[in-house]
Amino acid sequence: MKRVIIASNNAHKVDEIRNALDFPGWEFFTLREAGIESDPVEDGDGFEANARIKAEAARAAAGGDCAVLADDSGIEVDALGGAPGVYSSRYAGEDGNDAANNEKLFRELADVPDEQRTGRFVCTLVFIDEDGTETVARGTVEGHIGHELRGENGFGYDPLFLPDEFGGEVTFAEVPQERKSAISHRGNALRLLKEMLQSAV
Repeated sequence: MKRVIIASNNAHKVDEIRNALDFPGWEFFTLREAGIESDPVEDGDGFEANARIKAEAARAAAGGDCAVLADDSGIEVDALGGAPGVYSSRYAGEDGNDAANNEKLFRELADVPDEQRTGRFVCTLVFIDEDGTETVARGTVEGHIGHELRGENGFGYDPLFLPDEFGGEVTFAEVPQERKSAISHRGNALRLLKEMLQSAV
């Protein structure tokens, strides 16, 4: 049995990771499930740097000889020069306050016309195996920022993000998780990571 610690306690992320990396004999644990306390300062200059910080911190807290997987993800809005970017989860100041983050983004884009409300979700995964081998995978999904929150599914910026692959008519929060995962930034990153890990065997 291969034990992999996911450097997160976010149930949405963890479920998606477990479903995507369905390797026989792999068992995934959240930080909480593994009895690990790890909350490093995410002061990297990009998604990959922050994911690596989380992966290395979780690995060290677990004793340094287990496999770990960390992700860092967020939304980049072209009209805002790529913001919120790595600050997506704490855009309004309080980490993980989705309502406040969405409200701030709406305010920042209040006078931006539809054709300029383009952006993308980005996810970078850093996997460190038991022997210290590192594999990095990045996934994105392009879309537009809507003018209102729509849908009850998902989390974060999902209710305002209109992916191009859905024709710009449906938000991530208006579709089932399976349909979202088929095109999402994290889904794309996980599929790439799975291919990379399989080819390395």
